[in-house]
Amino acid sequence: MLVAAAVCPCPPLLVPEVAAGAAPELDAARDACLDAVGVLAASRPDLLVVVGPGDSRSAGAYSAGAHGSLRGVGVDLDVTLGDALRSADAASDRPLPQSLTVGGWLLRRARWTGAPVEGLAVAEGATAEECAEAGRSVARRAERVALLVMGDGSACRTLKAPGYLDERAAAFDVRATEALGSADPDALAALDVTLAHELKASGRAPWQLLGGAARGAGLAGRLLYEDAPYGVGYTVAAWS
Repeated sequence: MLVAAAVCPCPPLLVPEVAAGAAPELDAARDACLDAVGVLAASRPDLLVVVGPGDSRSAGAYSAGAHGSLRGVGVDLDVTLGDALRSADAASDRPLPQSLTVGGWLLRRARWTGAPVEGLAVAEGATAEECAEAGRSVARRAERVALLVMGDGSACRTLKAPGYLDERAAAFDVRATEALGSADPDALAALDVTLAHELKASGRAPWQLLGGAARGAGLAGRLLYEDAPYGVGYTVAAWS
C-alpha cells in the first residue's frame, strides 16, 4: 500500500555540478525536493521506488545497485540507485535513464538510509490506464510503499523554452500542479496524454502512475514549490 510520495522535477540542472555557475537559481527547488524526500523517510516505508520517464529502450524496472551517469551532460558523476544500501555483491543493471539518475542523486543528497530502493522508468507514450495499472501494481509490492516521482511539466512556457512558447502550456501546468498539490488521482488521470506530449511534459506518465498507486490510500498532498525557470514547469509536492 502506498503510504507516501514525493514529486520532484528531474532536470540534470538540479545537480549543482551540472548547473555550475547557475546552480543558485535552483536552490529553492533543491531545498523543496529534500523536504519532500524527508516526508518519505518519515513514513518509514518497507520499499522506496523511484519513478521517472523513460524512452522505449530504458522503460522498465531497475534493481537496487543499478548505475546512472551524468557524463552525457558534461559532468563526471556516477550515481548508484540506493547508494547507502548497496551491498558489495549487488547485481549490476542496465544504465539508469536520466530521470532515475537525478532521483538517485537526490536520495544521495538526502543521505537516504531507509528502505531498499528500486527504480521504475515509465514509457513516455504509455496510456493513462497503463500508467494507473502500473501504479496499482507498485503499491501492492509491500505493506508500506513510498514513491519518489520524478518528472517535469511543460517545456513550452517561454520563447526560450526547449519547446518554444505554446500558449496552452501555462494552463496545463496549473492543472497538473493543482492535482499534485492536492493529491488528486482523478485530476491526474484526466491529464490529456496528447497535449502533454505536444507540450513535452515528461512528468505526465509518472504522475498518472502515482495517481493509480494512490487510489484508496487516503493521502493528503502539500505543494512545496512551483515555478518555470528556463521555461519548463517544475513542481515539488509531498503526499502523506
